[in-house]
Amino acid sequence: MKRLVRTTHLEMLAPAALRTPNRVPPEILLLRASVPSPELGRFLYTSVGGDWYWRDRLRWSYDQWMRWLSRPEVETWVAYESGTPAGYFELELQPEAAVEITYFGLLPQFAGKGLGGYLLSQAAARAWQLRPVVRRVWVHTCSLDHAGALPNYLARGFTVFKEEERTVELPDTPPGPWPGAERPR
Repeated sequence: MKRLVRTTHLEMLAPAALRTPNRVPPEILLLRASVPSPELGRFLYTSVGGDWYWRDRLRWSYDQWMRWLSRPEVETWVAYESGTPAGYFELELQPEAAVEITYFGLLPQFAGKGLGGYLLSQAAARAWQLRPVVRRVWVHTCSLDHAGALPNYLARGFTVFKEEERTVELPDTPPGPWPGAERPR
């Protein structure tokens, strides 16, 4: 099916622009996944993005995942609630003193609990720490993402710097966490 997709690019140009939520969710532990693990990377990517048409990395081989995750410019952070992976963010240090939040999101059963604002704040705060000088933290989201994604970015202090629309061919339903999962939505 053809769908019109709107992509919104957002940026934060100073650490002082970051607005953190007042509440830290209970039972949350945030840890960096410092050992490159394609299995973990793919698990997080498909678990978070399966409902939102995240497809770019579905065809990546083990070696592609390993090459990406082994780059010193890439960091993966995982939020755990009561010992269970609840969400993650991935950061990429880029040229010209920029850091992109390449992926960010929650597993479906953890959405709507106030964890998203906290996790995004942690992602942005960590991005500002990656170099001696970071001048820009940026991210993009699209109309296929969770309805709360764009409001969360704006609430944390990101501002829109570009919007674009394009028509894409998509299957009738998102891929889900794995082929044949058929879990209720």
